Amino acid sequence: MNLNVLIAPDFAPEHFAGWHMLNTLMQRKTGLSLRLLTPASASEQAQLIAEDKADIIYANPFDAASMIRDAGYVALARPIDKANEMVIATRAESPVDSFRDLKPGIKVALTDNKDVKLIGLRLLEPADLTETDIDWQVVESYQAAARLAIKGEVDACFMLAEAFNSLSRLTKAQLKPLIESKLADISHVILVHPRIEGEAAKLRDSLVGLTGSADGQPVLDALGIHQGFEAMAVEDAEFMIDLMDTLLE
Repeated sequence: MNLNVLIAPDFAPEHFAGWHMLNTLMQRKTGLSLRLLTPASASEQAQLIAEDKADIIYANPFDAASMIRDAGYVALARPIDKANEMVIATRAESPVDSFRDLKPGIKVALTDNKDVKLIGLRLLEPADLTETDIDWQVVESYQAAARLAIKGEVDACFMLAEAFNSLSRLTKAQLKPLIESKLADISHVILVHPRIEGEAAKLRDSLVGLTGSADGQPVLDALGIHQGFEAMAVEDAEFMIDLMDTLLE
């Protein structure tokens, strides 16, 4: 059986090789033929999903919630202690020192990552800013969002905290974080299409068993998922969906 494994495009570039290593290792452990798909953008990911080419997907929490609810995908596992926190940052020289100083009409750069935008808007509520108060500049990568902020072409940028922390030292020195979320319970999730639910237990056990193993731990380290994956129960998925719904309200 040939299965497509789709990885959400918001991972740091230095982890690219790690996903290929994981794909190869999972093939060996499960005996399944796995083909890795690494779309370059959210729109390319959406097209692959619309074409029904995602048998297994490492999805951001926003996409995961809709895929579980609307398409019947089954939650398999999630990274341990890798919550999807996000950062709002501006250029280092900006006179703005607090997110509360941001005013209606600001320009914000971000990738087409719905959970980052959703969490960012929640963080900005104390500044009395809503979605319509912001001029959104959608870019292809978080590096591009950082560049726009550094150049002063936008007032701030939204990005995953992990992405912010993976920026080069030089780039980070030119940025000033204004606020970081502390949600803890929202993370990327590995899902399987209902048509391959029969393979779920095998895949889940293989993923969970990587932690501390001679062949698995180096791959997890290459992915930046040092503590490995934990199994995700139906109740865990429902809790995360409820939390995403709360953020949307």
